[in-house]
Amino acid sequence: MSIPVLPEGLVRLDRSIALPLSQQIYRSLREAVRGGKLLPGRKLPSSRQLAEGLGVARSTVNAALELLQAEQIIVVRPGAATVIAREEQPEGAPSALKIGAGEGLRHGLSSRGRLQAQNLRGEAWPTRHGALQPGAPALDVFPHDLWARSLRRAARRAPGPELLYQAPTGHPELRRVLAEYLAVERGVKATSDQIIVTCGMQAALSALSQAMADPGDLALLEDPGYLGARTAFHGAGLRIAGLPVDGQGADVRALTERPEAPKLIYVTPSHHYPLGTRMPLRRRLALLEAVRTQGGVILEDDYDSEFLFEGRPVAALQGLARAGEVIYLGTFSKSFLPGLRLSYCVVPEALAEDLRAVFRHTGKLANVHAQIALADFIESGEYRAHLKRIRLVYQERGGKLVEALKARLGNRINVEKPTGNVQVTLSFSQTADDLKVASGLQEHGYAVSPLSPCYVDRPAISGLIVGFAAATDQQIEGFVDALSTRLAAGHG
Repeated sequence: MSIPVLPEGLVRLDRSIALPLSQQIYRSLREAVRGGKLLPGRKLPSSRQLAEGLGVARSTVNAALELLQAEQIIVVRPGAATVIAREEQPEGAPSALKIGAGEGLRHGLSSRGRLQAQNLRGEAWPTRHGALQPGAPALDVFPHDLWARSLRRAARRAPGPELLYQAPTGHPELRRVLAEYLAVERGVKATSDQIIVTCGMQAALSALSQAMADPGDLALLEDPGYLGARTAFHGAGLRIAGLPVDGQGADVRALTERPEAPKLIYVTPSHHYPLGTRMPLRRRLALLEAVRTQGGVILEDDYDSEFLFEGRPVAALQGLARAGEVIYLGTFSKSFLPGLRLSYCVVPEALAEDLRAVFRHTGKLANVHAQIALADFIESGEYRAHLKRIRLVYQERGGKLVEALKARLGNRINVEKPTGNVQVTLSFSQTADDLKVASGLQEHGYAVSPLSPCYVDRPAISGLIVGFAAATDQQIEGFVDALSTRLAAGHG
């Protein structure tokens, strides 16, 4: 089979200018299509072949292709060659933003807007709903009455200036309580002034990726890794490369062997997402040493650190750091409720004032009454008691799910009993398209996630990420039945 090639000189790269190489590739290919040099239906070389031919990283080419795909200039299909779309409009025609009522608009999104709007999670993700959703806590064990009491107290206290425009990046009381709590529970070293409270983990990742790196800079993401971080990096115009993961989390050797030092490194050392492994102390220290030597900043997402079923917790990277090389990220979405919209980051003292301004100017701010109520809930001891209760419930439900999967599916899947987390990852022993399997299970009312989109490069394994925090016995039985049927029939 012949390999498609591009005409000589179609893409010219100038490394002496500030424009990122991915943007140069994107613009060259876009102009070639509009100028008739690449005709509709023409096949393009693979991203690997393009990268080799242009002398750039594959992630750089992928970033350019993603922009072209977002503009519907190219068509990308799994397992098939990328082709020039047949619907490309002639030069000079106004581009319509295809959002229903937006048809006919003369101006669409900017390049950054298209990056930020692009869905990297798969077609079914925006509309998915149902049981066993990864990351979803259990509503049936939420302390509704106790939380309502804290909310009433917050409303009665009428904090005054903080209800206006003061303290936009975190109520002083919650920041104080968090500093004390994190020092005891996670070994985090920070004053309350270093804590920024925001309206969700995605808001924090988005603000930090734009504030701490410029478009075209290199960012490393665990491979496989959290798609929320990848989305934030992608939206900031960063070049994304994978940091391989083994049984002890992110492989630090892959970082030290890179010729180019990254600006940002995102890791989930407490519980790797999505595989659930924990990074031991020795590797944490090695990661910190590598970053101190090479430069850059670690974004430490202390993912599900509250839910440890076995063993002793390892101190947070931030508490082990010496030179402000770590920004620590935490959220109450799993331990409390996603709808609370409260997350936080602990930033280096030298950057605190500037980063507070970034969060304030971008409007990534959290509700004041919810902050005061949460501070009350933590300081009263009810938060620790809540965690202790749900930890036992989640451990039991996770165990039941895995037992049912092993009993029914046997060697058709690989899955291990969770040592923490609110979800478990299973891999398929047989060949199966996890995107199709997940989509089919959605039709049965199960909002599980496919594993393959979590990979930065080519997926190493195919499987599913299954939430168990809110799982009932009936849901577990129904899910295992539906999955068994699909795998037996060869669907996917």
